[in-house]
Amino acid sequence: MPPRWIVGMMAALGKGAAAPSAGAVTTSRGPDRIKADTVIVLKSKRQMLLLRDGSVLRSFHIALGRNPRGPKIEEGDGRTPEGRYVLDWRNAESRYYRSIHISYPSPGDVERAQALRVSPGSDIMIHGLPNGLAAVGPAHVRTDWTEGCIAVTDAEMDEIWAMVDSGTPIDILP
Repeated sequence: MPPRWIVGMMAALGKGAAAPSAGAVTTSRGPDRIKADTVIVLKSKRQMLLLRDGSVLRSFHIALGRNPRGPKIEEGDGRTPEGRYVLDWRNAESRYYRSIHISYPSPGDVERAQALRVSPGSDIMIHGLPNGLAAVGPAHVRTDWTEGCIAVTDAEMDEIWAMVDSGTPIDILP
């Protein structure tokens, strides 16, 4: 079940409310799109960058976990992890519009969680909106609403899906 605010936002958008601009800049279009070799997430700016050879190919406004400050410590804390990971597999049939898995937890994350006697959590993804709620569009970034994942619009997820291969490193920064 999607969060209540998303359902409310969808209802408001259906009544003509204006959605905020996504603010993303496209520098590459079409089937011959250049592939990103690195993904960087700037949590404090709610921004995700796709880079190739150090140059920004595409920038996205994002929503994070509902408790975004600080690194993920344990399952259920609502935080988005911080650190270097790998985008290691894809799911075209997830309960959100497409998802790309982030290799959290790293060995260091597991060690920290074990020292605290908690589960580090898992299943951290980059994903689109909950299935059936694409109409929310860019308004979804008005609040952080995921369980620790990185959320974009469905159209943006299509771009990311095309531009980022499995095995691409992702740096998630505070």
